Amino acid sequence: YTAGVVLSFLLLGALMLGLRSAGEAVGWGFQLQSPAVVASLAALFTLIGLNLAGVFEFGRMLPSSLAGLQARHPVLDAFLTGVLAVAVASPCTAPFMGASLGLTATLPAGQALSIFAALGLGLALPYLLASWLPAFARALPRPGAWMDTLRRLLAFPMFATVVWLVWVLGQQSGINGAAALLALLVALSMAVWALTLRGATRAVLAPLSIAACAWLVWLWGPNIIELESTPMAAASAPSGVAGVTSWQPWRPGLADELVAQGRPVFVDYTAAWCVTCQYNKNTTLASAAVLQDFATKNVALLRADWTRRDPAITAALAQLGRSGVPVYVLHAPGKAPVVFSEILGESELRAAMSAL
Repeated sequence: YTAGVVLSFLLLGALMLGLRSAGEAVGWGFQLQSPAVVASLAALFTLIGLNLAGVFEFGRMLPSSLAGLQARHPVLDAFLTGVLAVAVASPCTAPFMGASLGLTATLPAGQALSIFAALGLGLALPYLLASWLPAFARALPRPGAWMDTLRRLLAFPMFATVVWLVWVLGQQSGINGAAALLALLVALSMAVWALTLRGATRAVLAPLSIAACAWLVWLWGPNIIELESTPMAAASAPSGVAGVTSWQPWRPGLADELVAQGRPVFVDYTAAWCVTCQYNKNTTLASAAVLQDFATKNVALLRADWTRRDPAITAALAQLGRSGVPVYVLHAPGKAPVVFSEILGESELRAAMSAL
């Protein structure tokens, strides 16, 4: 498992560094900026959820030569589990290692990759320590019927992850793209269910459901992977806070223009797939006291949406020494930009504004 995590971190890091050296503007979490990747992960987690819920068993649907691979190759199974963990969870690690990732852009390739390897080792460390400490294994509960109940219970976090991925895709491809993905997930579920049937019923329904699923992929697939032409709308301030200006979409040079006019500017670098971004957006940045301070100080509010690939935002993050989101910056006339911590605190933000 640790090898899968560390190797995946190294491959992601090498890919990011390689794309940068080729002139591409990419940052950490770039894999979730692709609607095709988001849709594929949603389909994968739907299958995992259906399997955990007991709708089907992989061993009964695969050829006998493949059905026993997991049991015959437990090391490979654990390795691939580590790969999947990095593919899904790595964008969420950016808030905790933003400075380290920003440093990789200034280091030689070998040193930069060593940082990615160390980050991967940290992600896998709890499992690695558990495998090295027999006392920890002895403290685990004994196998029993509770495991089947737990397995089915774990299906619901998988389905919740699918909900989140569909929402992310909706920010990238619009409501039509999200609806198309939901329809395809229903068709996929039906095809999987049909494969669990027996006899003549399976012989009729399974080919029909698989053909219908393939036809829908051909018909609606472009709606899923096509990027929405307009960016995600910026959220406006709560109506209960008087005088608060609404958020404006960020563009290169806009912050400098507003500062030149004498206005302080607060920039929120965010993305729909960034869980920490959403948490800060609905807590500190939704606080009535913070919004009132913004209004009192006449602070212009800009939101740089990095849900989709945007070279300009990537370049702006690089100038700040960051490779991922969230990043929060307060610009003020005659002062150096203030970069806040990724877990944005109300007190630190209000203290910075009181100094304006």
